[in-house]
Amino acid sequence: MSVVSSVEVVEGRTVRLRFTDGLTRVIDLAPFLWGPVLGRLAADDALFGAVAVDPVAGTIVWPNGADLDPDVLHGDFAPASPPVTGR
Repeated sequence: MSVVSSVEVVEGRTVRLRFTDGLTRVIDLAPFLWGPVLGRLAADDALFGAVAVDPVAGTIVWPNGADLDPDVLHGDFAPASPPVTGR
């Protein structure tokens, strides 16, 4: 299993991720940023910019406790979909 080794904010909500298997991906995280914890990252530039690598979890994390699955970031699995509203 490959984990995140570095993260860099490119612009907006796009990050460049490097993984321990040598893969580098540039990912727009905007579609991931919904719900009570991750949703705050969509609206707060400073909070989003505080992203870091958690070496224990092997993924990216933010000071508010938000994180994303490293397997999804690597491209191995599809992310969960946001809840359907308005029904």
